[in-house]
Amino acid sequence: MGRPGFSGQAYRLDLVAGLADGILTALTLGAGHMFLSGSQISVALAFRVAFASAISGAFVFLVAHYADLRGELVEAERQLNLTSHGRLAASRLGRAAFRDATNKAMVASTCMFAGALLPMLVGALIARPRWLPVAVSLAALSLLGFFLARTVWGRPWRWVLTLVLAGIVLTCLGAELKIV
Repeated sequence: MGRPGFSGQAYRLDLVAGLADGILTALTLGAGHMFLSGSQISVALAFRVAFASAISGAFVFLVAHYADLRGELVEAERQLNLTSHGRLAASRLGRAAFRDATNKAMVASTCMFAGALLPMLVGALIARPRWLPVAVSLAALSLLGFFLARTVWGRPWRWVLTLVLAGIVLTCLGAELKIV
């Protein structure tokens, strides 16, 4: 389970996945509206997309983290050769696992909200050029890739290129699907 307090390393997955998912969700959902509809993105639409991203992400991350932490408790029971199963998960440790999973899910959800809101709000507040929200999204993905590469001793250009290519692919897919 995570360490007490907030640590960037303990929440790296949630921060990175939340920001990347939020940005990519906005690109996918908003690309059709940004390029094809002919109308400007509204502030209300920007917040609706960000809220939808955050809510679905919170649920996914809560379930994933909680299942992972409960799995650790089950493995500890197995290694300790405990005769009854599920006792650790039902104990104070199980409740701590749920609290930890909830905290991590909230961090991820907040990052998803911010990541999705950024490009959509730029599109709502600055009507021209229409490609500006995509450019802001790709720039944000570039920064995310660069800083992530630095924290994990990776090659920044590979991380940046990978995230930018993902953004371009999902923008094209979103424009083709015309979801929003």
